[in-house]
Amino acid sequence: MKIINLIVLSICFCNLSFSQKSETGSWLMYFGNQKMNPKWNWHNEVQVRNYNFIGDTNQLLLRTGIGYNLSEDNNNLLLGYGFINTQKYVPNSDQKTDSNEHRIYQQFITRQSFGRIFLQHRYRIEERFIPNDFQIRFRYFLGINIPFNKKKVETNALYLSAYNEIFINAESPLFDRNRLYEALGYVIHKNIKIEAGFMAQTLENSNRNQFQIAIFNNLPF
Repeated sequence: MKIINLIVLSICFCNLSFSQKSETGSWLMYFGNQKMNPKWNWHNEVQVRNYNFIGDTNQLLLRTGIGYNLSEDNNNLLLGYGFINTQKYVPNSDQKTDSNEHRIYQQFITRQSFGRIFLQHRYRIEERFIPNDFQIRFRYFLGINIPFNKKKVETNALYLSAYNEIFINAESPLFDRNRLYEALGYVIHKNIKIEAGFMAQTLENSNRNQFQIAIFNNLPF
């Protein structure tokens, strides 16, 4: 409960800090994974991305997919679909433009562990159907979890979570963006955990920071 209280206090503090438009926004995220049988799983996620802490929407992202375990839970292939609604500010204005993107994506996830260190590699290809355009993008994600008070990330574990993800376009410019993230996580229940952290995002011509709150819900078969 002390850990949960600390997370709640940090959220309240950030709500006050980012209540006005700033260069640091927020991502509020839910990730769900439902096992349908020992081999197949259904992935679903919802992300609300804001220019400030909450209320000034930048993006709504809905993503789902069907995955297949090649070997227990350590190697997973997945085919999925994503819908992304983006609201961008018109330069020198308070007005926004609204656009929708549809994505088909394929990914492979593999996991490793070395003592208390748990690694995840994710390789993803995205086919992006943008208004009046079609693009292909490649992504590589390397994540790490290190529990502090347990030998693994299990119930009541407090852990460090970090990742780096790079995005590469199939066409010029090749570099799309890079995301560097660090957070504290807490396992509330064997199937539910929460993370609160900070991400620095580097784009081709700009940078942007994001405070992130994520809930992970993994449901067994």
